Formats: sequence, structure tokens, C-alpha cells
Amino acid sequence: MYRTEKSEWRRAVVGLTVASVALLGARAARAADVTLGIIGPHEYDLPVDFKPFNVLVQYGDGNAAGHSYNSLGQRTPGGGGHTWSGLTKYVHFRSFDAIPHVGFAFELIQSESYTLANGTNYGGFGPTIVGPAAWFKPNSHSTFGIQTFMQTPVGTRDATSPNYWSNISSLIFDYEWRHFSFDGDVGTVVGSTKHVRGEHSYSPGVVFYSNLRFSWKATRLVEPFFALDWQNVTGTYDRTARQDVAESNSREVALGAGAMFNIAKDVSFTTRYSHSVDGRNIPESNAYYIKFVYLW
Repeated sequence: MYRTEKSEWRRAVVGLTVASVALLGARAARAADVTLGIIGPHEYDLPVDFKPFNVLVQYGDGNAAGHSYNSLGQRTPGGGGHTWSGLTKYVHFRSFDAIPHVGFAFELIQSESYTLANGTNYGGFGPTIVGPAAWFKPNSHSTFGIQTFMQTPVGTRDATSPNYWSNISSLIFDYEWRHFSFDGDVGTVVGSTKHVRGEHSYSPGVVFYSNLRFSWKATRLVEPFFALDWQNVTGTYDRTARQDVAESNSREVALGAGAMFNIAKDVSFTTRYSHSVDGRNIPESNAYYIKFVYLW
């Protein structure tokens, strides 16, 4: 069977990731990209009853949005921009003898971003994200769990600071066949009231999202995969004016394809391209993703 040896389980552990940096910016900018859109195949293919180990992951994605979707869901020229973003993540994995057959992880993530749009450009570090995850295996081929993260309100500059705390939580799952793999998540993001001195206070919209990955285990080295990402964001509420912000709700569905390369027992590289197929009040996704993983 594929990935039955412990070393191969460890090689598969590349996941428990968080929101893409597009979410980390202010929602007023209505940046494209779906929450957790950065995940790859085997993101939640996780072991139980293992010795502690560590993972370092570098995510990167770029989006060249030449079009956007209006309030009627029509794709129109303009309204987009070029964004580049990254997440640098350290994860500590462990299990406990007192809680058998359950795995745990704690993550520390730092976001980075750069934006070029409408004649302006800026970049810097975004918020820091921390939180735990836990999972169990209903059987030897499947994984089910939960992850929850807190995102800080500030980055190194105003343009990379959402200015409100938020919680990113999701249910995670994975199922492994001999030659195929299916995993993904479904979750929500909720934020506290956004306060900026001299401006109105806002309640950010609630985010609902799902990310699905289906891969073909073509060889031990290469796994092509298909990706589907969905997101729906409820409208922002102006607490000072006591009214909803017009056209602040949004949705997006994106499809993509890529490949995961298992370079060595403890090293993997994943790349993918995705494009929007449906949207509302949001720049399109015309995005590429990369992910580098190292275990020790």
C-alpha cells in the first residue's frame, strides 16, 4: 500500500495551514483569493501515535487579476491588481500517551505580502497567526479533525494590517486510496469590530469557505491534483452609521490543477495554478501557488 511506512506518513504531513494572505488584508480592499486556498494534496494526511517532530513550511502565491466580478456576478475589465504573498510557518507535532490515537499540533505563522495596483505599490509583514489542531483516524485510511487559529490585528504598516482580531476555524478531513487521495476542509472566519482612530467602526463580514483537493498517486515522486476552492463573505456593517456597507458581500469559486513533488523523505514541493469560474464583488483569481516543506 502507498504511504504505509512511518517515514512515508511523515513525508505526507505537510498541512494544518491557515488563511491565505489575501484574507489578512483589510476586507475593504476586497482582495481576491479564497481562505485556505494555499493548501495542497495530503494537507491533512496526518498520523497518530507518533514521536514529536517539527515542520517548516514556506507558502507563496501570486495573483494577476486583470478582471473583477460586479454585484451581478458579471466578469468586467479592471478592478484587479497584482499581489504577491507568503506564509512562513513552524509547526510542532506531538501525541500524548494519556490520549491515545489522537494527534496534536501547534502552529506559529508569519504572513508577508506585496501589492501593485492603481498606480501604487506597498508591501511588508502582515499579522501573526497562532493556534492548535487536533485529529483522529476513524480507520487506517482516513483522518478527521479540527483546527482553530487567532490572527493578530496589525502588521508592519497600515496597508498590511486588518485592524481587528479574527478567528479562523475549520473541520479537516482526508481519505487515502491506493492510487488516489481526497482531502480538504470546511470552515469559517469571524472577526471582532474594526476600530481605527478618526474613522467609522466596522463589523467585518463572516467568511464561509471550503477547499477540496483530489490527487492521483502517479508515482512516488509526482502527484498531479485537482483543486476546488469556494468562499462566501457576508456584508460589512458600519457600526457608526448603523447601516450595511453597500456591495461589501462577496463570493468566489475557483478551479485549479497542479502537482506535488516528493523530492525526499522529508522534503516536498507543490505548485498549482487556479482561476475563478464564478464570483461577485471581488477581483478574479488568476493565481499561481507554491509550497516548500521540510520535516525534522
